Amino acid sequence: MRKWRNDFQKTSDYDPGYDLFDDWDLIASSLKTQYGYSIRKEIDDLSWGELISDIEGLNSETPLGNVIRIRKEKDPEILKKFSSEELKIRNEWRNKSALQINPENYEQAMENIKNMFKSIAKK
Repeated sequence: MRKWRNDFQKTSDYDPGYDLFDDWDLIASSLKTQYGYSIRKEIDDLSWGELISDIEGLNSETPLGNVIRIRKEKDPEILKKFSSEELKIRNEWRNKSALQINPENYEQAMENIKNMFKSIAKK
């Protein structure tokens, strides 16, 4: 059985612009769009580092990349041109980000993510 581990050291203020749980369908479709593979079929062949690198490398032409672009936009001139749907996406993310996982719960959250991948791999 594959042992998952987090190979990345991120600062506490790092915001990737996505959530592995809430954005799973966007992640899956974006990986298929950009890299041509189905995460659900190839989960056993990926390391944690490979998966995160692939997600972090998604461009704005993918479903998740476009959502991340919206969530992380800071330019006031671009924000003025956002549609109501884009503003909703951005505001929901900003509200969620305000409720960050505290350091005490971080390890448990990472364990939950690893378990999610293990259960997907078994299917």
